[in-house]
Amino acid sequence: MARPDKAAAVAELADKFTNSQAAVLTEYRGLSVSSIKELRRSLGDDATYAVTKNTLTQIAAKDAGIEGLDAQLTGPTAIAFITGDIAAVAKGLKNFSKDNPLLVIKGGVMEGKILDADEVKKLADLESREVLLAKLAGGMKANLSKAAFAFAAPAGKLARVLGALEQAAQEDPSKIGGAGVADQKPENESAEADTSNQASAEADTTEAAPAAADTEESAADAAE
Repeated sequence: MARPDKAAAVAELADKFTNSQAAVLTEYRGLSVSSIKELRRSLGDDATYAVTKNTLTQIAAKDAGIEGLDAQLTGPTAIAFITGDIAAVAKGLKNFSKDNPLLVIKGGVMEGKILDADEVKKLADLESREVLLAKLAGGMKANLSKAAFAFAAPAGKLARVLGALEQAAQEDPSKIGGAGVADQKPENESAEADTSNQASAEADTTEAAPAAADTEESAADAAE
């Protein structure tokens, strides 16, 4: 392969490492071309399965900022670059290797972390994204139902209270303060009236004092 072709291959692999959610490295020694095609079809749109050269993959991984992958790059290597459901791809590879023992899962990388073969197989035991989304949707529906009940309960209580008050008002308006209120003077108004009456009484007393003095003087003059 000419050097420009190698550079292009490295750039393409580095781009796949960068833009994939995870990558699973496998050894495909002995698998037929038809078996590899079948594996690619089984992975669907969640991953691309590509046969790679180890030396170019080492360079591409480092260009993508991935360290520690060299130990897995031995023997014939094909990589599943996962862009969709990680658990579904891991499960597909695991199931395919059961039926085709020539496919060996060597390890992988996810979010910059190097995974060994056992860790990749554990990913296969996770629930698929569809199952998780279904559970999430079910949980949200249940929570919305609970929230709706919680909001409806106080409103129902309030309606019952208002209904009881309305019935009580119809039977006896005084219970709601509609009757007898106009006949009662406010406390402030009564206090002001008492103060006014007291002031008037004091004024009358003051006016009466000079009149009494004039009467006494007239009596004295008559006696003389």
